[in-house]
Amino acid sequence: MTSATAHGVDTGRLKAALDAEAHRIVYDQYLPDTADGLGEELRCISEVDRAHLIMLTERGIVDADRAAALLRTIEELRGQDFAPVRTTPMPRGVYLAYEGHLIERLGDSTGGILHTGRSRNDLNATTTRLKTRGPYLALLDAVDRLAGVLLAKAEEYREVIMPAYTHGQPAVPISYGHYLAGVAGAVLRAYRSLLDAGRQIDVNPLGAGAIGGTSVPIDPGRTAELLGFGSAASNSVDAVASRDFVLDLLSASAVLGVALARAGRDLSTWTSEEFGLLRVGDTLVGSSSMMPQKRNPFLLEHIQGRSTASLGAFVGAASAMTTGGYTNAIAVGTEAVRHLRPGLSSTTDAVTLLSLVVAGTEPERERMTDRAVDGFTSATYLAERLVLDGTPFRAAHHLVGETVLGALESGRSLVDAAHFAAVGDGGLAPDRVAAACAHGGGPGSTADGIRALGTLRDTLQAELTGRRTRWSDGAALLSRTVAEAVTPCRPA
Repeated sequence: MTSATAHGVDTGRLKAALDAEAHRIVYDQYLPDTADGLGEELRCISEVDRAHLIMLTERGIVDADRAAALLRTIEELRGQDFAPVRTTPMPRGVYLAYEGHLIERLGDSTGGILHTGRSRNDLNATTTRLKTRGPYLALLDAVDRLAGVLLAKAEEYREVIMPAYTHGQPAVPISYGHYLAGVAGAVLRAYRSLLDAGRQIDVNPLGAGAIGGTSVPIDPGRTAELLGFGSAASNSVDAVASRDFVLDLLSASAVLGVALARAGRDLSTWTSEEFGLLRVGDTLVGSSSMMPQKRNPFLLEHIQGRSTASLGAFVGAASAMTTGGYTNAIAVGTEAVRHLRPGLSSTTDAVTLLSLVVAGTEPERERMTDRAVDGFTSATYLAERLVLDGTPFRAAHHLVGETVLGALESGRSLVDAAHFAAVGDGGLAPDRVAAACAHGGGPGSTADGIRALGTLRDTLQAELTGRRTRWSDGAALLSRTVAEAVTPCRPA
């Protein structure tokens, strides 16, 4: 037994291992969860603290020496990955344990100033947005990648003719590229919806206090700048009461998931032996532990399964939110929010898997063309030619229907059975019919459609880049400002 066989790489029929990215998604779910939720929470709290202290100092609310001492201690904790805080008892939650450690280290006169002009309510609303940035960007990056794969393959296969199916039956000739461009349209709409939903993440709620703002003359605009937000909240009630961005992101993800699941169903059908229209590469299929002949495109089932996670998460989050009044509420800020990350993560996985499958799948060109011919997919075009030649549509429809029936009974193709002056030799070939259907967004206009979708993707990419850049620029500005605040001034 070879080592490759022993490790399941060579199954006899399949000689290649599963794609590494796909393996991570479908099999690493069985590994222990290494996510560091406590560390992430402490990092976000400390990030807000840094910005808050800089602002308090600049406004003259806190003297620079005490702020610098606090900032130095916070920087030290960040460098230690908060090890001293992790071992601290937390009977009243993470933040108060963290603040308690700072007071213990620096005394109440210094450590106790940290919470000036704010509450855990606006702090939690802020850290929730900060924690959302990572999974949000991961989803958007995956969606952008999928859009790129779909558009590239749409261009590559825009002249590979296949039947379009309605009610499970061959309908009219299109190209595989035209189908992929159609899916790309849905993906790009979801891309735009996710960007729209993410605008709420860019509003800084810090400064809203418990719910009524504060009498301390803070500057929420400055903390917004230092944390990479686009603006500051204009209403303190809305700032702490609302987590609508959670619902909006999950809603947009759920709509995207519907498109993913539907595409996954099509591809699953077309890769079956009975259809045989597509062949998935060996690195993207599985085998059977018992049946040696099997090539299972099982990633498509994972796509269909995970694509619905955001829908369930949306229902869970919305249900939790309806139990709380329009104020700060645990049901809204904690119980509803906990559905967001799993929903976004599963959608990201589904998007990534579909990118891999589309990129690694080849059309069976001859089989596709044969099915377009055998399915009489040129019949509608023939009826339209008769209409343009002067025959009323219903009469043309009936006449072509009789022609198809005669062809079926005689075992002939539509080309052999149809003899109409309105159609010249070769005029019913599926590729010529598809090319002729250039109106109404038909396959004859696929090239133009791909270009338009590419332009839209460029626009969406620019917005995503702008948002990512603002966040990274804010982080860089904050780090520089903190470094300046903690560095003692040297005498001239």
